[in-house]
Amino acid sequence: MNLPQTALEVSGLPLHPLVVHAVVILVPLTALALVLGALWPAARTRLGLVTPIAALVVLVLVPVTVLAGESLKETVGPLPTVERHEGFGRMLMPWAIALFVVAAGQWVWHRRPRARFAESARTAARAIDIALIVLAVVAAVGSAVVVVLAGESGSRAVWGSLG
Repeated sequence: MNLPQTALEVSGLPLHPLVVHAVVILVPLTALALVLGALWPAARTRLGLVTPIAALVVLVLVPVTVLAGESLKETVGPLPTVERHEGFGRMLMPWAIALFVVAAGQWVWHRRPRARFAESARTAARAIDIALIVLAVVAAVGSAVVVVLAGESGSRAVWGSLG
């Protein structure tokens, strides 16, 4: 198939299928790192800035991928399978924001000094720890589910007619 020129291309290839693979790999890895960091202090220490940086990369790549997908959609047209894939793809941005906010919040929170606190302060700190764990799990599961749905619908849009 010879596609007409689109605005978002690399060496004559549409940008979307090139960058989408980075999103499909980075979202689950970032989600896993986020949950590991929330539940396992040794993993959080070893990961350090890796998790918030990966979440920032995801936050940048998702809108680029969506824009590239819109550009590709102009070329292939408004097919039902493409429309379904686009819907799932658009659902990923709020989850990418959540991944980044929780990863950055987790990193900042766990860098605070561990001084001796009064009982009420320790209780509040424990509540924040629990909230960060819950938010990490929700952001990780939500983003992973949406990226799987978007990836599966995208695969069906491209390869569905072969099966």
